Amino acid sequence: MTSPADAIRARRKLTNKLIAGHDAARLKPFFHPDMTVIAGDGSRLTGAAMVLEAFAAQFADPAFVTYERTTETVQLDAAEARAAEFGHWRALWRGADGETTLTGTYLAAWRKVTGQWVIESELFVTLSESSLA
Repeated sequence: MTSPADAIRARRKLTNKLIAGHDAARLKPFFHPDMTVIAGDGSRLTGAAMVLEAFAAQFADPAFVTYERTTETVQLDAAEARAAEFGHWRALWRGADGETTLTGTYLAAWRKVTGQWVIESELFVTLSESSLA
């Protein structure tokens, strides 16, 4: 039987794969309808529909390559109904001017809804930006 922490790690890997494939529509089942995201630049997105629209806009940018989250820890509440995931993230763009990478840390809150783990909130903090021409 898969542990809740392993299930969350697996779902994170799937979201990374869908983001790398620029497939915004397939991300919907991973998001709680009322989710909130605070992006690395401090902007706030409220609701799964707004988050999916933001992904679709990023994916339409020909320079955008991917966002990748790497889980470091997953902590569960006593009832195993909510979890906190902490890790590092990386964003990559490639264009005529070269390559830009943003990196930082993130915290995601997961909630188990009808037997499936969904993201209810995420906070991303940008700690580094680098550009290579």
